Amino acid sequence: MFYHTLVSDWNHGNAHFLRGIATELISRGHQVEIYEPSDSWSVQNLIAEHGLDPIQKFKTRYPHLRSTRYDLKAFDLNKALSNADLVIVHEWNDHDLVRRIGEHHRQHPSYRLFFHDTHHRMVTAPESMSAYDLQNYDGVLAYGKILQELYSETRRVKRAWTWHEAADVRVFQPLLREEKSGDLVWIGNWGDDERSAELQEFLIQPVKALGLKARVYGVRYPQHAIDALKEAGIEYCGWLPNFEVPEVFSQFRVTVHVPRRPYTRALPGIPTIRPFEALACGIPLISAPWRDAENLFRDGRDFLFVNSYEEMVAELKRVLSNPPLAENLIHSGLETLNTRHTCKHRVDELLAIDAELREEQEVTGGGDFFELPSTTNRNLR
Repeated sequence: MFYHTLVSDWNHGNAHFLRGIATELISRGHQVEIYEPSDSWSVQNLIAEHGLDPIQKFKTRYPHLRSTRYDLKAFDLNKALSNADLVIVHEWNDHDLVRRIGEHHRQHPSYRLFFHDTHHRMVTAPESMSAYDLQNYDGVLAYGKILQELYSETRRVKRAWTWHEAADVRVFQPLLREEKSGDLVWIGNWGDDERSAELQEFLIQPVKALGLKARVYGVRYPQHAIDALKEAGIEYCGWLPNFEVPEVFSQFRVTVHVPRRPYTRALPGIPTIRPFEALACGIPLISAPWRDAENLFRDGRDFLFVNSYEEMVAELKRVLSNPPLAENLIHSGLETLNTRHTCKHRVDELLAIDAELREEQEVTGGGDFFELPSTTNRNLR
């Protein structure tokens, strides 16, 4: 597995899913090797702000997870990919690395090779995405059906599959706490002004209007955003290690989801990972508008949708003043999450895709593929 980083989730939400998928694979007996660049931007920013302590906390919380850091110029791909069965390369990687792995696969076709896309750049920055050389990849794992269809339409890749993100329920689960320390918590990064107006409409102004005791966690907030939070009476707490999110959720009575603009306008059906994790933690969720085009959730039961500031104010009042409603949302959200959207489900989907390609390879006799006994676990890099 080639990702931006395993050890840091500073402005790097893909680390959440990576950790959960790797943990699930290891729990099933697979050998998992994760590679990240030695100059990872997320790691550099985390250490600059908080020192080395967060890295040690990660190692303590995930003792089973390890990554190999590499210098791209000196990276020995032959050694890294030897004996691999399945390789995933995330889209937040250097273009040259993506190309080189593809060329290696062309010369050594015995493993399956996937490009993993978990961003909106296919729509918002197509020139950047078109620079990725994917001609030698077996296909793309896209975290939404609309993104999968975009890849299929471009014909730049052989195939594409939908592979949504999901919650790691080994980490994200309800923590019972009788006494709450606040009303509302929101966990999310500023988002490069991709949702600044939406945060005002669906978070900051409703909290101010209702006089709620609220807290916000996240990074890359400009000073004017921090000032707006303070003016609304919202406590801003900066970066939060993702594995500490369940504890924080347990201290509050409700949370909200405010999707970034590209997902509401151009990529319907992609909720990103935050709602999955909130539902897994058993906290009532109210969401700003986005279209659940793939019917991932049960409308009005797993969480509540609102379309305006006025609706957000009304629904916050209703959830906070109606314990049975809040309990119903918690129960329904947990039910849907645990039956459809865990990392276990996503690993099942991944291994099914891998098996599909292996069977095709056996039939066609393509490449240097050799059949392993059915009891042999697959190695994922």
